[in-house]
Amino acid sequence: MTKSRQADDYNAPLVDRGGRSGTVLRILLLALVLIAAAGAFVFFKKSLDNEVVLGGLGVLAMVGIFFLVSSVIGFIEVMPQHQSDSLARAFLNSHPDGTLITDEKGRIIYANAAYGALTGARKATEVQTLETLLSRHRESNEALYRLVNGLREGKEGREEFRLLRAVGPGSNSSGAHWYRLKARLLQPEENGGKPLQIWQITDITTERDDQERFFKELQNAIDYLDHAPAGFFSAGRKGEIFYLNATLAEWLGLDLTKFVPGSMTIGDVVAGEGLALIQSVQAEPGLKKTVTLDLDLRKSNGQSLPVQIVHSVTSMRDGAPGESRTIVLAREKSDAGGQSASAAAMRFTRFFNNTPMAIASVDGNGRILRTNAPFLKMFSGVVSRDDLEKAPHLETIVQESDRPQLAAALAAAKDRQGDIAPLDTRTPTDEARYFRFYVNAVIDQSDEAPEEAAIVYAVEVTEQKALEAQMAQTQKMNAVGTLAGGIAHDFNNVLTAILLSSDHLLLQARPADASFADLIEIKRNANRAAVLVRQLLAFSRKQTMRPSVLNLTDVVGDLRMLVDRLLSGTNVKLDVQYGRDLWPVKTDLSQFEQVLINLCVNARDAMPEGGTLTLRTRNLTAAEVSAFNYSYMPAEDMVLVEVADNGTGIAPEIMDKIFEPFFTTKDVGKGTGLGLAMVYGIVKQSGGYIQPESEVGKGTTFRVFLPRHIPEPAVAAEAGSIDGAIAGAEVVPLPVSRLQPEDLTGSAVILLVEDEEAVRRGGKRMLETRGYTVHEAGSGVEALAILEELDGKVDIVVSDVVMPEMDGPTLLRELRKTYPDMKFIFVSGYAEDAFARNLPPEAKFGFLPKPFSLKQLAVVVKETLDG
Repeated sequence: MTKSRQADDYNAPLVDRGGRSGTVLRILLLALVLIAAAGAFVFFKKSLDNEVVLGGLGVLAMVGIFFLVSSVIGFIEVMPQHQSDSLARAFLNSHPDGTLITDEKGRIIYANAAYGALTGARKATEVQTLETLLSRHRESNEALYRLVNGLREGKEGREEFRLLRAVGPGSNSSGAHWYRLKARLLQPEENGGKPLQIWQITDITTERDDQERFFKELQNAIDYLDHAPAGFFSAGRKGEIFYLNATLAEWLGLDLTKFVPGSMTIGDVVAGEGLALIQSVQAEPGLKKTVTLDLDLRKSNGQSLPVQIVHSVTSMRDGAPGESRTIVLAREKSDAGGQSASAAAMRFTRFFNNTPMAIASVDGNGRILRTNAPFLKMFSGVVSRDDLEKAPHLETIVQESDRPQLAAALAAAKDRQGDIAPLDTRTPTDEARYFRFYVNAVIDQSDEAPEEAAIVYAVEVTEQKALEAQMAQTQKMNAVGTLAGGIAHDFNNVLTAILLSSDHLLLQARPADASFADLIEIKRNANRAAVLVRQLLAFSRKQTMRPSVLNLTDVVGDLRMLVDRLLSGTNVKLDVQYGRDLWPVKTDLSQFEQVLINLCVNARDAMPEGGTLTLRTRNLTAAEVSAFNYSYMPAEDMVLVEVADNGTGIAPEIMDKIFEPFFTTKDVGKGTGLGLAMVYGIVKQSGGYIQPESEVGKGTTFRVFLPRHIPEPAVAAEAGSIDGAIAGAEVVPLPVSRLQPEDLTGSAVILLVEDEEAVRRGGKRMLETRGYTVHEAGSGVEALAILEELDGKVDIVVSDVVMPEMDGPTLLRELRKTYPDMKFIFVSGYAEDAFARNLPPEAKFGFLPKPFSLKQLAVVVKETLDG
């Protein structure tokens, strides 16, 4: 009891003016009421009956007795206090921090014993406010000023400051002291009361001394680690380096003052294939693994630093890689007189791990004995470093179908045979990657590995296989294109004869004749066949192109209404996304519109249940083009047009066939199989590229890349003069010319040169019906002979391009030597550019594409003669 009392006296506050004044007032008011009641009894005793007075006094006596008894047993308290109030006061009284409570005018309401001990006050009259005490010290003025202003704004705060001497004058310790000062507001329980200010001050000198001592010890430890004779770095889960010591930074030539944790990775400082060795070190879940590796680090100047590292890596409980710690030991340079065995072994390991070829040594049973870093990197998804410790079979890294060939190669090596054929195979986990294995027999086994039977070298040939497949596909498409072009040329001759003959018969027939409808049907189907021929020529890139400089934003905008009509009646929604400031391109407007229409129709048909057809355009810089990783496409500025759908997609097994002519997946009668073939040919003939990407069930995207057109002023002016001269003599290959002459008859002399007899005979007959005099020749040699026979009295020559003995361009060159001003018209199913480039720039000629009708032939001849 004595000890408890002494503790209470020790914790008693120096100042406590926080009693409940309201309770005292209520007791005084009750006393006044009782006195007034007693005076009333005395004053009105004559007016009241004795019985009433005695009854009232009895009631008051009973109430007084009940109150006294209840007070004795504790049922009623005169000045009640809540238990929480007593706990709060006990907490404040015993709190180790000096606590001071003042009102807004700075009058002290409460100060605990710790505050008195800290400030040197022993009784209530010696207690001073913190503003009074700290204002004597210049070091604490700013901190005190900030806290006071914060209280005025209703904010709490804390400050730490250092004083040259203690706050209290009676403090036993001398020297500088550190203090922590807190200030906040306390709202009283009475409504409308003004808030009080709570100040807490703590001497943190010992805490600061401990921190300074710990910091010095940490600084010493870091200094020891930084200047240790070995390098050290610490990395995170993803290989990002958070710390490296000064020794390693000096070896690598790094400025440690500019190093930012996490700004570098292990791959940035490891040269060659050393990163594969480090990544191959994996610990078991929840454990740690430490290995020693010989590899090269990369200095900041690009030079290699041969080192030996002790690499320790942890693993999370779920098996995910954890943080790593690595010690780096520099390899000592060998003496000039020679190399020690260990130095030679380290040198061999360095070369072994830095070779660009994956190497593995195997025993007679095909088990892997040793590998280099590139091997671990190349087959990381199949075999790991931990697997190598169990000596796995080499056949586990090749496809099951190729394992017999590998076993035969290893058996030949075990038999010490030479010239073992290489093996091309793929891994079981990724069929898209191709590898070539070279197996060499070990003739002289070493003492270190007497069981070694073969050395296997592996090279990834995925890119080579892709190039071979691409080359084969290109050759196939070119061969098919050549075949299609040849067929189209011969077919054009047949169609031309049919059209000319039908026109001749139609001129002689009347609409009332029974055969008139049949003749119209023949001509209509011949024209349909001509459309198919044009598609074949488009695929073979031998159609006539009229390139012009275009802005694809305008082209797509003009086509949008037409595409909307194609999508009407379906649940397909059109979404057009225009790129900003598109670069100009040079292509044939009508042909490129056909490309977009065909792609949009295919996209619509791929979404029978509805979906979204997206048409996007944008510019691509050379760097963005390279990011697509299309090996056949040069890195130059392009304009990209994408036609995407979210339909059924294209199966991988038919992706290589979609551009082949007559290949279609549509039902019979719903497609000719020439749509995408024509798209491919037009894009290629425009100097562009097309690349489809598709996933079954998710949709298809066709990307069309067109080169950016950059006009060169000097070259453009020169080319413009040449093109102008040629264009002036050319005839636009349309069925009906815009400015066609009304009178298609004439009396000129025409030399018709054509090796196809049916075409030649039909053309001669049709022109003669128009009044022309026509001489015919079956080849260029025959045409020159006829010209010589006629002494050059020919007004115009109409010649085919492809003919035996002498073709059309050769005929033109020979004719110009003797008759430089004679007018000339080429007739061909091939593109004009296909033969125009073989002629001199100043050559002037007209052009009529096959197949043609009588009217088209008459219009071209008339316009050329008039021009």
